[in-house]
Amino acid sequence: VYGIDMPSAHELIAHNRSTQDVADLIGADWLVYQDLNDLIEAVSGSKKIKIDNFDCSVFDGKYVTGDIDEHYLNRIESARNDASKIKTQAVSAIIDLYNN
Repeated sequence: VYGIDMPSAHELIAHNRSTQDVADLIGADWLVYQDLNDLIEAVSGSKKIKIDNFDCSVFDGKYVTGDIDEHYLNRIESARNDASKIKTQAVSAIIDLYNN
């Protein structure tokens, strides 16, 4: 979305996994996710700078343009998966060359 090549939800390590599952997968003793409001506060910097709207779409799915919905994201994911499958199949093809 917006020209950024991001993994689809299914490609992310935490998709449909518990916090403990992710910790185990990455070899961590424990794992903590930062609250979105705390993240916004942390990156907002000085109170002297007023930020009216902070784009968190990558985290909360609320896109500022208002025209991105679940159907659109599913279509992108499907196209990405199809392209990825084709690329993987092409890369894994074995080519035998013989020289006499």
